[in-house]
Amino acid sequence: MPYIDQIDYERSSGELRDIYDELISSRGKLANIHMIQSLHPKSITAHMKLYMELMFGKSPLRRYQRELLGVVVSRANNCNYCIKHHAEALNFFWKDEVKTNAFAEDYKSVELKRKDYLLAEMAEKLTREPNYAGKEQLLDALRAEKLDDRAILDATLIIAYFNFVNRIVLNTGLNLEENHGGYKYE
Repeated sequence: MPYIDQIDYERSSGELRDIYDELISSRGKLANIHMIQSLHPKSITAHMKLYMELMFGKSPLRRYQRELLGVVVSRANNCNYCIKHHAEALNFFWKDEVKTNAFAEDYKSVELKRKDYLLAEMAEKLTREPNYAGKEQLLDALRAEKLDDRAILDATLIIAYFNFVNRIVLNTGLNLEENHGGYKYE
């Protein structure tokens, strides 16, 4: 049970019901992360607009890389809700449950392309210590892997986004849905 009140689909009406219906239509189902914001419906819309832009909008980052970042940030924050959701999305692209599960536990334990490893390293460092030492060297290493400044910006935005969402989940006591799969990943 979450620590704060929330309005589920059955009790929703008006603007909130419209938002819920749109989420079900566009994402395939309604997640607890949406319902935990039900006392402030406009925050759901703003949240989803940002999420869709960062995770699905045009970017030099590939979709799996965006999910990879979300998993690393969520692991660093011990946010099991987001780890489960975004490891499942990552596995949609990797199609390797063993690798995905190992990655979700410790990204350093799996073989990754160098640029993906560097992205994961940036996600962990920026989450654990936002003003981490060696930032310029890490960004230069990402550039050496043919990631331009737009890719670095997008990665930074995604890392910040997941830190934001992890804090919503952790502070409100949000529980994982019984059936947490079945979303639209592309």
